[in-house]
Amino acid sequence: MYKSFYHFLMKYRTASPKDQISAFANSAYDDLAFPKNSEDYDELSSYLELNGHYLKTMAVFDEAWELYLISES
Repeated sequence: MYKSFYHFLMKYRTASPKDQISAFANSAYDDLAFPKNSEDYDELSSYLELNGHYLKTMAVFDEAWELYLISES
C-alpha cells in the first residue's frame, strides 16, 4: 500500500521554504480540507484547481507528483 501524497509531501515541509515544493508542503499542511489520505492524481488535481489558491502554478503540483511516483515505485 502506498503512503498518501500528503504524507509524502510533508517531508518537504520546512520553517523557511527553500523552493516551491517546500512552500506547497507548508501551505498544504495549513489547508485543513486538503485530501490527506488520497493517492489519486485526479482527485488531488481537481481539489487544487478549485482550492489551491496558494499554488503559483499547477506545475508545482505536477513536479511534486512526479517525485511522489518515483518514491513509491
